[in-house]
Amino acid sequence: MSWNPSSWRDFPIKQQPTYKDIDKLKKVEEELRTYPPLIFAGEARELKEKLSKVAKGEAFLLQGGDCAESFANFNAANIRNLFKVLLQMNMVLMYSFRKPIVKIGRIAGQYAKPRSSDYEEIDGIKLPSYRGDIVNDIDFTPEAREAKPEKLLEAYYKSAATLNLIRAFARGGFASLDKVHKWNLDFVKDKDLGEKFEELATKITDSLKFMEACGIDIKHTPQLNQTTLYTSHEALLLNYEEALTRKDSFSGDWYDGSAHFLWIGDRTRDVDGAHVEFFRGIKNPIGVKVGPSMKKDELLELIDRLNPENEPGRLTLIVRMGADKISKLFPPLLRAVKEEGKNVIWSSDPMHGNTYKTDSGLKTRDFEKILSEVKQFFQIHKSEGTYAGGIHLEMTGSNVTECTGSISSYITHEGLKSRYHTQCDPRLNADQALELSFMIAKSLKDI
Repeated sequence: MSWNPSSWRDFPIKQQPTYKDIDKLKKVEEELRTYPPLIFAGEARELKEKLSKVAKGEAFLLQGGDCAESFANFNAANIRNLFKVLLQMNMVLMYSFRKPIVKIGRIAGQYAKPRSSDYEEIDGIKLPSYRGDIVNDIDFTPEAREAKPEKLLEAYYKSAATLNLIRAFARGGFASLDKVHKWNLDFVKDKDLGEKFEELATKITDSLKFMEACGIDIKHTPQLNQTTLYTSHEALLLNYEEALTRKDSFSGDWYDGSAHFLWIGDRTRDVDGAHVEFFRGIKNPIGVKVGPSMKKDELLELIDRLNPENEPGRLTLIVRMGADKISKLFPPLLRAVKEEGKNVIWSSDPMHGNTYKTDSGLKTRDFEKILSEVKQFFQIHKSEGTYAGGIHLEMTGSNVTECTGSISSYITHEGLKSRYHTQCDPRLNADQALELSFMIAKSLKDI
């Protein structure tokens, strides 16, 4: 079938808001079409090349960031803190794996969220569900929950500003390895976890001093004083994605200019649905969430639809089964894909399948369950002779209390209320994310 950026409109679609003012929505879409893309085709191709090495077992994918970015919490400090903790995790994993780490943030566009119900009811009042700041507001009032087209523009502006700061951090010296000791976030400096990272930082610093003694100038070696953090989000609002899709003047291919990497959620991955139709035509590297309801035939059909040329680095399968289900449900899917010779990246999302509500009604995730699913993911790949290519986390660089457990930041059900700031789903805080990277590195040595 022929494809164009708007062909998805002829297919059934899920998880979309209802806009009252359609004329205003169309004007906003037309305005977005005139805006510059947030990323460029060459950057997306560069990421795909790096991900092809992940698919071949020559690199590892680290993907993480907010469950849903917030307009209210948009500030330089939050962006910097997430960037720093990703750098820390990158160092831990790279030092342990002895492989390049491809870093992708859930950032600069992760403003939309799928919901289990179109409506939310509190004290007998029923209103549309909050679908992320790109759609409506979290306050439980009729005005706040109305879908507003102009929010698409605000999401674009804030994504552009976020990406601009990320590029500055990545290229302006902040990410230089000689700054590794300064990456320690303030609230881990005096803890065991901070000391553990400092030990690693000291080893890296000693290696840098040796290289300098050999005549290598760190300040003029990009591999040592710069990095790249690619952007990603769930491409849920296809009218926004379509408006930012551009034809590359060099290749003639279509690229979604809203982010380097886009993924389809577990709720919108229908083979004959609008999201799959849109994704099959863009040339960005893409992902698909693989949840407990996924069947072998469905997965293979999705792979054929989204990666018909079987290109390494094109398609990442993000597994989100839950610690209690992954050992039973994941191996048959893995074997089916392996037997068909499909070139895909397997990445573990240990967050979504391990969410539950406390007695007080707060959603949370237990650190031990998260770690358990990651360990099982790696063990299953080892037993099947395949490569566990990455990890996908909902996390923040802020000192929040949203996920229970962990040694470094032990949080009880009662303690969740002290700094529970998430817009949607519970996130690992910086301590927990860094601890998880150390635990993953240790677990791989034990497997």
